[in-house]
Amino acid sequence: MRIKKNDLVVILSGKERGTTGRVLRVLPDKNKVLIEGGNIVHRHTKANQQGSEGGIIPKEAPINASNVALYSEKTSRGVRVRARFVGTSGQLFPSHAEAAASFGDAVPSRITKVRFAPKTGEVFD
Repeated sequence: MRIKKNDLVVILSGKERGTTGRVLRVLPDKNKVLIEGGNIVHRHTKANQQGSEGGIIPKEAPINASNVALYSEKTSRGVRVRARFVGTSGQLFPSHAEAAASFGDAVPSRITKVRFAPKTGEVFD
């Protein structure tokens, strides 16, 4: 899943299409995300003896991750992203092996993986 918590995303389909919001929670096992202010549903609750009142409570419901895209500040719209690995001097490589080879003999113990938008050249993370 290419969407992470606190990412700014745009909703691509449904009644909330075109709205942007922050990701509050990611549910990778269900392939869903919870977006702040997106997909508002109304929960009808019953009053109980402990003192909580009944009523209609609005809350966010999860959206399928395929219906959202990362929001690009450059283009002011959603963008597709790909995984890239950071090599020497911040250069991006499509594979882990190529990034490791760019370091020569001084390969670090961990090579950073980032999300890269090919159309805009933006790096997320």
